[in-house]
Amino acid sequence: MRRVLFIVFLAIASFQFTFIDSALAAEISNGAKIFNANCASCHIGGGNILIAEKTLKKQALSKYLKDYDTDSMQAIIYQVQNGKNAMPPFKSKLSEQEILEVAAYVFQKVEQGWQDS
Repeated sequence: MRRVLFIVFLAIASFQFTFIDSALAAEISNGAKIFNANCASCHIGGGNILIAEKTLKKQALSKYLKDYDTDSMQAIIYQVQNGKNAMPPFKSKLSEQEILEVAAYVFQKVEQGWQDS
């Protein structure tokens, strides 16, 4: 009985992960478009043309974004929504969905070290 339940659980989990991966891929694709249209002029390749040390690399985000180490996605979302210093806020320019999509894209690129995948 345990074996049957385990197999059923694996089948359900496998289906859900496949669906989630597809949905996440769509978000990442939209996020890339949003990033390129709104962010890349200052943050091309994860850099920062205005303040060189404040890049979109993991070490810099950990240092400069509040709570990045405890909740990376929320820290990125907050930064995009509210901006700070030279970065303008985007909460009035982008929808909540667009902000989530660009945050997911940035998070993915940070985890990849801004290397093409």
